[in-house]
Amino acid sequence: MRVEELAKTIDSTLLEPTSTTTAVEALCRDAISYHFASVCLLPYCVPVARQLLQGYDIKVGTVVSHPLGADSQRTKIVGAEQAVALGADEIDVVLNIPAMLSGDFRYVRDELRSVVRTVRMTSVNTGRGLVLVKANVEAYYLDEKLKRLVCKIVEDSGADFIKTSTGAAPGGATAKDVELFRDLLPESVGVDAAGGIRTAEDAELMINAGAARIGTSRAVDIIKEFSSDKE
Repeated sequence: MRVEELAKTIDSTLLEPTSTTTAVEALCRDAISYHFASVCLLPYCVPVARQLLQGYDIKVGTVVSHPLGADSQRTKIVGAEQAVALGADEIDVVLNIPAMLSGDFRYVRDELRSVVRTVRMTSVNTGRGLVLVKANVEAYYLDEKLKRLVCKIVEDSGADFIKTSTGAAPGGATAKDVELFRDLLPESVGVDAAGGIRTAEDAELMINAGAARIGTSRAVDIIKEFSSDKE
């Protein structure tokens, strides 16, 4: 894999409460320099990133109901609408983890369907074109049976990606989960590995397992390490 190819799998994330405008500007400058696939930021930060990245082939992503997914369905729908209106190209919506663990699978499915439908309609109505929806399932909290079920829920919802983790749980992405999701889902649904990916070796492991995207707050470090290893 060439460094340019690796860079275009990376979502450079900044989801800390200390995400100042200065930090967002630095993140965007790095994304331009290294040609990352996207930046992923808190909703408040989206307009700044949108302006800085205008004209560049770098998507602006944001989060809805991060990190617990336990907001009401209406709150998630409004959040998704606002994210599109702010200029987000990609929206990470966290599944309702408490509902999933409680066995309320129909609620989880219907809620995700509603969010995806909202994003599709809002993007069309505002002339934005396709806005991607990533369903973050926080796999750390799910057993094998629930992981298999959540793949079915994500596929049925029409979401574009399944995302492994928010980065807020005690554990993040694993190659085993990426492989499972990739095996169970059709090619039309990408796998986004996120959470705990800090080194070039971590990133390569996830890509080799089937991830199409890598979410990490260590994007620049990973690219520098990868480039150094290739010298």
